[in-house]
Amino acid sequence: MNKQSFLSILAVSIFIASCGNKSDNSAQAGGAQPVKEYKTLVLESKSATLNTDYPASIQGQENIEIRPRVEGYIEKIYVDEGAVVKAGQALFKISAPEYEQQVRTAAASIKSAQAAVSTAKLAVQKVKPLVEKGIISKYELESAQFNYESAMATLAQANASLVNAKTNLGYTTVTSPVNGVVGSIPFRLGSLVGSATAEPLTTVSSIGNVYAYFAMNEKMLLNFTDTDSNVSLAQKIKKLPEVSLVLSDGSAYDQKGRIETINGLINTETGSVNIRARFPNPKGIIRSGSSVTVRIPKAINEGLLIPQSATFELQDKLFAVVVGKDGKTKNTNITVMENSTANYYVVTSGLKAGDQIVLEGVAALKDGSEIKTNKVSAETVYADLK
Repeated sequence: MNKQSFLSILAVSIFIASCGNKSDNSAQAGGAQPVKEYKTLVLESKSATLNTDYPASIQGQENIEIRPRVEGYIEKIYVDEGAVVKAGQALFKISAPEYEQQVRTAAASIKSAQAAVSTAKLAVQKVKPLVEKGIISKYELESAQFNYESAMATLAQANASLVNAKTNLGYTTVTSPVNGVVGSIPFRLGSLVGSATAEPLTTVSSIGNVYAYFAMNEKMLLNFTDTDSNVSLAQKIKKLPEVSLVLSDGSAYDQKGRIETINGLINTETGSVNIRARFPNPKGIIRSGSSVTVRIPKAINEGLLIPQSATFELQDKLFAVVVGKDGKTKNTNITVMENSTANYYVVTSGLKAGDQIVLEGVAALKDGSEIKTNKVSAETVYADLK
């Protein structure tokens, strides 16, 4: 190989090596991970009203089973399922001819007893002057008077039998005892019913006021009723705020309610206590058996509120991600007030005013991660709070 060829090969080798180094440097430059940007919030004390929602079931103020008091066949059904009825309104007619016969028999017995009274009275009137004149003994007058009193007693008994017969006949028309709404009607015309029938004719629910029943766990109950220890539970209940109702379609009910009772026993299986709230229902919109949500407000005075989306759980502990002055993150264990509000936690320990927290994507961040912060205003974060 001559000198010129050797120099050409050397030049080509140096060029290729140079290109390779540039490629490596370019790859290294392209492989560097850029610092990611995260939305953050600087915490400050805030007063707000948080709503806690509880699933609840509705029952009418009175759910009355309508049962027949006499046996017979259903002759007429005056109402349909779901009808709104007034107290005293006829619901069913039961065919029981024997009670009509009893009325006729009792009426005839009264006429017979009245005739007997008249006869006995005439006997007394006839005997009395004869006794006064000494024509007959006083015993005859006493006997006539006893017969008269016996006839009067028989008449009274006949009148009572008629009243009883009419009462029984009245039971053949089944009426509503209260204003309310008719439930399901399992029987049809011709069905044989009686006082011993297992299933009621129907149920009438009085819905002028309705009760919402829901459950609350022990911790939430303690937070909810956390006031002066010298005040009785009944007094605490009276001081509780008004509650609202969310219907099954998500709309808000236009009437406020009040919590009336808190069960004195905690269910050992579920750790919860049953609570009843009463709501006025003047338009009859809410029906017994409805599924609703009871919404309870709780006023927070100068508390630290953070969005639930800014937290994550790990081994039954709750964490938030705090950004230090050096721009690096730290996973911080926090404790929060027991509540079930959908959007926010009230922090009781682990954070303080002035801390900067990451608002989203916190579960993927590790301790010491360097991030770029994009501070979001508190007005934006808490826009849905009152």
